[in-house]
Amino acid sequence: QGWRQWTHVKSMTINPGHPLHEAFGGTHHLYANAKALAGYKSGKFGDGSVIVFDLLEAKAADNTVQEGARKVLGVMHKDSRKYKDTGGWGFEGFKGDSKTERAVGKNAASACHGCHTQQKEKDFVFSAYRK
Repeated sequence: QGWRQWTHVKSMTINPGHPLHEAFGGTHHLYANAKALAGYKSGKFGDGSVIVFDLLEAKAADNTVQEGARKVLGVMHKDSRKYKDTGGWGFEGFKGDSKTERAVGKNAASACHGCHTQQKEKDFVFSAYRK
């Protein structure tokens, strides 16, 4: 809760034709709590770091791209003891605007961490902080 008041890390729109469009097509915004922000700056995320991935539909209207309905709210939480099998990160996605309907659940290793292993040298984080 309260993630909209955290530091905005970046925004991006994934358009049709991108390899991840089927799963992640739309506009997404990334937010970081204070510990995650320190991790973006240092390159190493400490326990307690939380990154939120807010994925929204992207709708074309009046020669603009506008935010549509929320598709999923993804959360990465660093706890090196609890999530030692996934690089210290816990992953979850909440469907639409739900705070309880989970999209990942027990499938975090295959649904999320499998792709994030590509970023092992960046502590499993794809995004970078834009100054």
